[in-house]
Amino acid sequence: MELKERFLKYVGFDTQSDPDSETFPSTGKQLVLLNYLAEEMKSLGLDEVEIDGNGYAMGTIPATQGYEDSPVIGFISHVDTSPDMSGAHVKPQLIEHYDGNDIRLNPSLVMRVADFPELSFFKGHTLITTDGTTLLGADDKAGVAEIMTAAEYLVNHPEIAHGKIRIGFTPDEEIGRGVDFFNVSAFGAKFAYTMDGGFEGELEYENFNAAGAKIAIQGRNIHPGYAKDKMINALQVATELNDLLPVCERPEHTEGYEGFYHLIGISGGVEKASMEYIIRDHSREKFEAKKAFLTDAVAFVNRKYGQEVISLELKDQYYNMREMVEPYPEVIDKAMRAMQEAGVTPVVRPIRGGTDGARLSYMGLPCPNLFTGGMNFHGKFEYCSLNTMQKAVQTILNLVQLWKTPSG
Repeated sequence: MELKERFLKYVGFDTQSDPDSETFPSTGKQLVLLNYLAEEMKSLGLDEVEIDGNGYAMGTIPATQGYEDSPVIGFISHVDTSPDMSGAHVKPQLIEHYDGNDIRLNPSLVMRVADFPELSFFKGHTLITTDGTTLLGADDKAGVAEIMTAAEYLVNHPEIAHGKIRIGFTPDEEIGRGVDFFNVSAFGAKFAYTMDGGFEGELEYENFNAAGAKIAIQGRNIHPGYAKDKMINALQVATELNDLLPVCERPEHTEGYEGFYHLIGISGGVEKASMEYIIRDHSREKFEAKKAFLTDAVAFVNRKYGQEVISLELKDQYYNMREMVEPYPEVIDKAMRAMQEAGVTPVVRPIRGGTDGARLSYMGLPCPNLFTGGMNFHGKFEYCSLNTMQKAVQTILNLVQLWKTPSG
C-alpha cells in the first residue's frame, strides 16, 4: 500500500480520545484502528505482533542476519485524535502542485497564507487538507502511516541491512495518558523515536512540563432582586480567578520557551461552575512556580469569600524529556544525519506541547520526536504535505541503517 493510500485509509477511522472518560483507552473506537494496525502488521509479515489488554499494538521487524547485535530501535506513534474538534467523517482534500496561494477549504472557509505563513514553504508540494468541518488527523496518523510504510518497504527489501526494529502504536496521547500502561520492558528497545512532529526537519528533544487543573466552584444562588450581600455568583468567581492569572502568559501571547496558563473550558451557572486549565513550561522551576501561583490564587479567592468556594485538583501530566535524552547524544546525532541523507534540513527546537516520548524517556526509553509533515494540528485548518511525509519515511529507513552494527 502506498503512503498516500495508507494515510487516507487511516484518517477514515474516528479515533478521538475523551479526557472525561475513566476507561483505558478512553474511547473504544481507538481500538478499531489499533486492531486494524495489528492485523496489517501481521499481513506484512512482521513478527511478535500483539495488541495487549490496554490496546497497545506492537510488532517486530527482525534483524538482518549478521546484525543481531545492533541496538534495538523503536518507532512509536499514537492513533488518537484531539478532543478539541471532531475527527469523524473526515473528508480529506488533495491539492497537487500547491501554487502557494490561499486555499479554499469550502465555500465559506479559506485558509489564508497571511494567517498561516508556513504554507509558503510547501509551494509545489502535494497537500492534503480538511474540508473545513473536521480536523484531519495528521496528528498523528501521518506518523502511523510513515512507520507502516517504512516497515513494508523493509520487509520487501531484505537487502537493506538493519538491526531489530520494534514498532508501537498507542492510544490516548492527546489527553496525556498515552503511555500510562506502556510496557517498556516488553517493547524491548534501547532507544526509540516518536513520529509525532510537524514541520519538515523538526527534531525535538525538549518539551513542556505539563499539568492539568480542574476547578469546581460552589456559588450561592439567591433571587437577583434580593441578592445583596448574599449571592455568590459562581461564574463571576470564575472570572475573578482567571483575571488573577497573568494575561501575558496565555498561549496567544507566548512562543519559543515561554510557558502559559490555558483556560480550555468553563461551564455552569450562578450556583455551580467549573473550569479547566492546562499549565505548560519548559523550565521545571517556572513550571512549579506556575502551579504554585494558581494554587495561591485559588486560596486568595477563598479567603476573600471567607469559605472554600473553589476546589482545585491539580495533576502533573508529563515532564521535559531533555534531561533523559541528552546523556545519549548519538540518538540525536543519528537522527540529524538520517534527515540530511533524506535531503532534509534538521530544525532543532523545543516542542510547544508533549509527546508519548517525553514520558517514555522518563520510563527508561530515551525517545526524541521527529517530523511527520503535518501542520496546524487539532483544528479545521490542519493539513499535511505528502512530499514531507515521504521524506519522513526515508528518514526512518536511513535511521535503521545508521544504527546497524555487524555481529561479532
